[in-house]
Amino acid sequence: VCFIPGGLDCSISFVSHVLGKVCVHGWQKEILGVLVPRLTDLTKSDCIWQRICWQLVECVPDRWMEAVVLGFVQRAPGADVLSRLLGNLVVKNKKAQFVVAQKMLLLQYGHTTAVLQNLLGYLSLDSVRRTLLLRVLQELLETWSSSSAVKHSPAEQQLYISKAILICLSYLKEAEIASCRQELLTSMMEGVKCHLESSLPQLRRLGMVVAESISLNINTEGPVLKFEYEEDDETRELKSLLVQTPSFYVVPSLLDDDRSEKAGAALPLVPESNEKSYTAAPVMPDEELDAELDSDDDLIPYDMSEDKELKIKAPVYIRDCIEVLTGSRSEDVDKWEATVKALESLVRRNPAATREVSVELAKILLHLEEKTCIEGFGELRQRAQVAVLTTDPIPVAKYLTSQFYSLNYSLRQRMDILDVLVLAAQELSCPKFHGNTKHSGVQKPCIQLLPGSDSSKGWRRIVDERIKSKTRRFDTGQSRVELASRPNEFNSVAGYFFFPLIQHFDRPLTTFDLLGEDHLVLGRLVHTLAVLMYLAVNTVAVTAMGKALLEFVWALRFHTDSYVRQGLLSCISSLLLSVPTERILADMTEELLETQSWLGDVMEKDPDGDCRRLALQNLLLMENLKNKLEAVPS
Repeated sequence: VCFIPGGLDCSISFVSHVLGKVCVHGWQKEILGVLVPRLTDLTKSDCIWQRICWQLVECVPDRWMEAVVLGFVQRAPGADVLSRLLGNLVVKNKKAQFVVAQKMLLLQYGHTTAVLQNLLGYLSLDSVRRTLLLRVLQELLETWSSSSAVKHSPAEQQLYISKAILICLSYLKEAEIASCRQELLTSMMEGVKCHLESSLPQLRRLGMVVAESISLNINTEGPVLKFEYEEDDETRELKSLLVQTPSFYVVPSLLDDDRSEKAGAALPLVPESNEKSYTAAPVMPDEELDAELDSDDDLIPYDMSEDKELKIKAPVYIRDCIEVLTGSRSEDVDKWEATVKALESLVRRNPAATREVSVELAKILLHLEEKTCIEGFGELRQRAQVAVLTTDPIPVAKYLTSQFYSLNYSLRQRMDILDVLVLAAQELSCPKFHGNTKHSGVQKPCIQLLPGSDSSKGWRRIVDERIKSKTRRFDTGQSRVELASRPNEFNSVAGYFFFPLIQHFDRPLTTFDLLGEDHLVLGRLVHTLAVLMYLAVNTVAVTAMGKALLEFVWALRFHTDSYVRQGLLSCISSLLLSVPTERILADMTEELLETQSWLGDVMEKDPDGDCRRLALQNLLLMENLKNKLEAVPS
């Protein structure tokens, strides 16, 4: 530390210029890694050094201010330290205010949670800066409740903004919350609506957590919002942000002693014996005493250890099952449960009898509702539907695909149809499933996991395995045991599964609009078509399916929902992997050139990281096709 003798004044603007120049040229980490800890110690108890530090950052030119402020925020060990180092810089300097209140919160999302806590805690530690904290919260809520922002910004940025909102709420006082209660309520209602409309489970869960937190803060005495969702590490971290952690340096031992003294002064001195007697023998009113005497606790229970559960015999004929499932008598509930559990195996054991009533049985199962609380009812019904569809594919597939675009069906029933078509197509196309009655062991494709998990993990696993199988490796390992070959039963029926689904997607119905508000079902449809295209490899109709799918993708390529775009890119992957190379180059050359240009734009500009990764994967597949074409001798 240098001292200036004689009480002379000095300017540190030159040092500020040097600091800004060094930081903006990429040496921010090195210089501030030394400067910030030193200034932290000097300003802890010396107000003069605090003023020197404030002058140091205030004299930095605006063109270099961002690099300096960002470095201080990232390297300060706490909000109180940052307040000592920067002072009211964000109030005095417009550039610093823009960086702190807008750029780091709304335009960037790569900072850690600790940096966010430093930044917002710094705004909350001074009465002059608290007005800026309220303004920041309002801007964050405007972005969080904007349907356009939810659709077009990546999930990582949505998580970042949600964290910032919760940290702001943790710093607000009751009077400040009361002053903006109506604005908070309005933003909460708009934001939770657009988040719950999202097709991505992560965004829906973010909306629920933030809405619950806002409701908890603005309704301290009344009822609060409560959603049902599965908690994970991300959810627990978000909820923990509502609890403030002390940001000031304290001596732990002194803090503990102080707390113990306050606790001892607050608690009344009650003798231990008196406390025990109070808890052991509470005084009971006369009414409760009479109720205690009249209770049935003294009755001796019957011995039911040797009782056996009566087993209801399940029907042995398909038509008997139809009668039980369509009956309405309440005394047949046990028989109804036994029928639901035995229907799949009965259908697979009696294919001839099933074909006689296959469409009728498919209709019953599609509309079947749970009468009792039977464990795994949805899975049992789905497995029975798949068994009927694989037993008699053509008429049942015609019925199910026609019902997908019919009136008076719920969105859940339409998505059930897609699930059944995918599972049945997988079973028909894979020889190892042939004749296997234990359908529960069949691995489900990603279409089954969409409502509650990452929408495209399963599909990407399928595509990655296919790419791996096409990669040449020169290795001498153990020889593989060849599986018994069987005909691909999906070959002759692939068109009945695929083409009816792709025909009427652009025709809105009274209660069903795929291109409108029902984009979740559209996303499921797109992923279903991608899986069906993948399973149609080496079939007769694969080329026609590929051309129709490419036209379908081209019509929806600019859809605003990221889940739909992921499905469209998966469709391109399945097309490139399933359609023979010579047919692609002969029949779809122009379309593929346009698709390649679109994929390049997606890889560079799409806000969703999964979409960018899938686009890159498709471009690599196209490059492989190009190399294969060049390798063929003319």
